[in-house]
Amino acid sequence: MRNFWIGLGVGVGLGLLFAPSSGSELRGNISGKASDLADSAREKFENTRNKITGTFSSAKTAYAQATGTETR
Repeated sequence: MRNFWIGLGVGVGLGLLFAPSSGSELRGNISGKASDLADSAREKFENTRNKITGTFSSAKTAYAQATGTETR
């Protein structure tokens, strides 16, 4: 997975260097791509956190049912 991200970064960097666009367009493109990447990372983080929270909650409920105790 690490090699994928390195390759992606190199590919994006080369694409930006050889892209036929002005400086302001290039800065706008970089800003947009960075924003998209941040949104994607934030979404993945939220999804992972929700999965972990759900799994923890399910395990807590199963434990409470198995031991006959209350959950908080």
